[in-house]
Amino acid sequence: MKKILQGDALAELKKLPSDSVDCCITSPPYYQLRDYGVAGQIGLEATVGEYIEKLVEVFREVRRVLKPDGTLWVNIADSYAGSGKGSHEKQETRERHKQNTSKGWYVNGVPPTTAENVKPKDMIGVPWLLALALRADGWYLRQDIIWEKPNCMPESVRDRCTKAHEYVFLLSKSRRYYFDGEAIKEPCVGFDKSQPRGSKGSSRENAGRRKGNRKTFRGGGAYTRGQSFNNDAPTSAESHGNAPNETGLRRKRSVWHVSTTGSKETHYATFPTKLVEPCILAGSRSGGVVLDPFAGSGTVGVVAKSLGRGYALIELKSEYAEICRKRLNEEDGQK
Repeated sequence: MKKILQGDALAELKKLPSDSVDCCITSPPYYQLRDYGVAGQIGLEATVGEYIEKLVEVFREVRRVLKPDGTLWVNIADSYAGSGKGSHEKQETRERHKQNTSKGWYVNGVPPTTAENVKPKDMIGVPWLLALALRADGWYLRQDIIWEKPNCMPESVRDRCTKAHEYVFLLSKSRRYYFDGEAIKEPCVGFDKSQPRGSKGSSRENAGRRKGNRKTFRGGGAYTRGQSFNNDAPTSAESHGNAPNETGLRRKRSVWHVSTTGSKETHYATFPTKLVEPCILAGSRSGGVVLDPFAGSGTVGVVAKSLGRGYALIELKSEYAEICRKRLNEEDGQK
């Protein structure tokens, strides 16, 4: 499957057959962050409840399209309730108040109602409101991954720290699902494969030896039978006769250090390819199909294609759908 569909996410999803894609990787429009100037867009709802309800409806249709062992990876950031201070910029019937990078919107000069007990300047908690709503709708909520941005945008606020992370939630359609942890293993800190374990020399000289022990961090290896160090202890897969782990690699951790990237195209929220790659590698088999119902500039499709997967991209804004086609055509030209 290689499709680029231009239109409303929910309407276009209903055209796709059930159980037809391996995984969905997407970043929906953030709440009250940006006006894309398209009728029917998600993100400018007057209340966070309406926003969450619309996303739950879209992802319910995603669940139908996913194969029984499929997964959903959702990148989402938080928003703040407007403070009521600062400059305003008129835009048709809407006035925008730029609080910071997680800015609030004012509809007809009135701050949007967000949720019960949310006060001006409060962090709303949008990521977890969405994650818990999806769980209540039938998804299995498997993990919260922290996307840490080494090159985060500076903020002008002085009464809190600069925001340098977003969430990526891993959800599954069924209790048992496809997840290739071997494909996304990462280098193990403190290992040097050039030095064999057990060689002579001081601990500083012998970089190949594992530094520390199970008592040097809270919890140790007691609950993982030593597997958290990825040393000679077998994994559950190895105990069934598979090949042992490669020395110096460990299972990927839940904090991903990925820099944001710019784009030469006129799109404000480009997905970093390094954020998409592990999701595709872990969540789909070679030759499988990856879905993005909020395609934006089409990065999910570009990465899926480069990794030998098919893709189904849905984008509401016609200009962005054209960017998707252009980028995927360029990917074809490079091969």
